[in-house]
Amino acid sequence: MTTSIPWDLYRTFLHVLNAQSLSGAARSLGLTQPTVGRHISELESSLGLALFTRSQAGLQPTDAAGQLRVQLEEMQHVAASIERSAHGHSAVRGAVRISASEVVGVEILPAILAPLRAAHPELSVELVLSDAVHDLVGREVDIAVRQTQPRQDVLLAQRVSDITLGFFAHKDYLAAHGAPQKMSDLARYSLVGFDVETPFLRAAAAAMGTWSRDDFAYRCDSNLAQMAMVRAGAGIGVYQVGLAARDSNLVRVLPEKMNMTLPTWVTMHSDLRHSVRCRTVFDALVAGLRIEIAA
Repeated sequence: MTTSIPWDLYRTFLHVLNAQSLSGAARSLGLTQPTVGRHISELESSLGLALFTRSQAGLQPTDAAGQLRVQLEEMQHVAASIERSAHGHSAVRGAVRISASEVVGVEILPAILAPLRAAHPELSVELVLSDAVHDLVGREVDIAVRQTQPRQDVLLAQRVSDITLGFFAHKDYLAAHGAPQKMSDLARYSLVGFDVETPFLRAAAAAMGTWSRDDFAYRCDSNLAQMAMVRAGAGIGVYQVGLAARDSNLVRVLPEKMNMTLPTWVTMHSDLRHSVRCRTVFDALVAGLRIEIAA
């Protein structure tokens, strides 16, 4: 008896049993009838068993064929189960937790994530929107969109397009108050800015010279709320240049004085690079952010 019999022969055997003819099995397998007949002859020779009796009524399975059928159908079920399991590991399914700033999460990520999930409907996306840096090493989140370069060696990071910040105001506000010509002019305007000073904001304000908490007519630590105040015509505030370009009512002021860039990184733990769902989301964020931020 041959020690290694190709699975194709067993598969043909099962199709012949189900079709009860060589021609029917040939049609279901997409083979020629002589090929199916040859497969059965090879299998019988390898096993040293007669699997069918041939008569004018067609092929009749022998008792040995009936016993073999039970075992082969079990093998077929196991093979199908293995294929399903392998597909599960390769499919994009399950939850991916992403952290990003409020502005990026609200204004930029939806245009990337909506088509991504349309392509992978078994994917779940969890968004954590905050300017705080979440712990990727401790797995607070799976993927982070950050404006700071990660320092830990265990993190996989890809830099995307830089975000440019500028001063903006609603055109109606500028029509009523005129446009500032120099930084010192800002003292005469209603300014929209932060409430709680952070080290980053302190450094940014120092670089601009005239931009401190005491100067603001409207104070809020939500960048989304600050942007909304600018759009409402409350005064002059900081806005992402790319996002402001979407609103024809917003006008940039003092561009030569305020042209700050924020490097943007997509980051995840290097252990997740073998996770199909995490890697798929990571790659989609990198490609999408490069387009959306540059637009």
